[in-house]
Amino acid sequence: MFTGIVQGQGLIVEIIDKIDFRTHVVSLPSELLPGLALGASVAHNGCCLTVTKINDQQVHFDLMQETLRVTNLGRLKVGDQVNLERAARFGDDIGGHAMSGHIMAMSELAERIETDTNTTLWFSLPRELAKYVFTKGYIGIDGISLTVGQVDNNRFAVHLIPETLTRTNLGTVQPGYQANLEIDPQTQAIVDTVERVMASR
Repeated sequence: MFTGIVQGQGLIVEIIDKIDFRTHVVSLPSELLPGLALGASVAHNGCCLTVTKINDQQVHFDLMQETLRVTNLGRLKVGDQVNLERAARFGDDIGGHAMSGHIMAMSELAERIETDTNTTLWFSLPRELAKYVFTKGYIGIDGISLTVGQVDNNRFAVHLIPETLTRTNLGTVQPGYQANLEIDPQTQAIVDTVERVMASR
C-alpha cells in the first residue's frame, strides 16, 4: 500500500530492453535507501515496482509488457525523473489517501494554468473512469494523492500547492504529457457496490 505522498524523485540512469520486458536502473535519493532490500516495493509515478538489484544508490526494477503498455513508464528515457514512494508500513502517517500502486489508465494533460499564486492542471478524463471522478474526491496522478477540484464533461482539474510543484514532476510537465491515473479504491468500491445493488432491484 502507498499513501500518495511522493518522497522524492529518482533519475533514470539506464534502461535495459529485452523482448516484452524492460529493466529500469534508477538513482534513488539517499533518504530513500535506508532499509531498502531486494523484493521491496517502490512506486514509480504511482506504479508499484519491485526492487531486483541494489548497487549503492542505483536500484534495478523490472517492468513486464503489461506495465509498459498501460503506464507512462514505458515512455521514460535515460535522464528522465520519476516520482518515488516506498511502500507504507503499519503505523505510518497517511498524509494522502490509500493507494494500491495499480495504474488504471493514462490521462493527457490538456491545459496548464499558472498565476502568481495558483497552478491548475486540466487532465482528460478516460470514459471508463468517469463515474469514479467527482469534485472533492480523491485521485492519484503519477503517484500523487490529489483532490479533484472540478469536473467538466470529459476532463477534470486539480489545484496544486507550491510544495507539490517542488517535490514532484507536476512542477514541470506540459500539455500533451501522459500521466498515470489511479482511482481511489474506496470510491471505486462504493460506486461499484451501489451499481450492483441498483441493478439487482
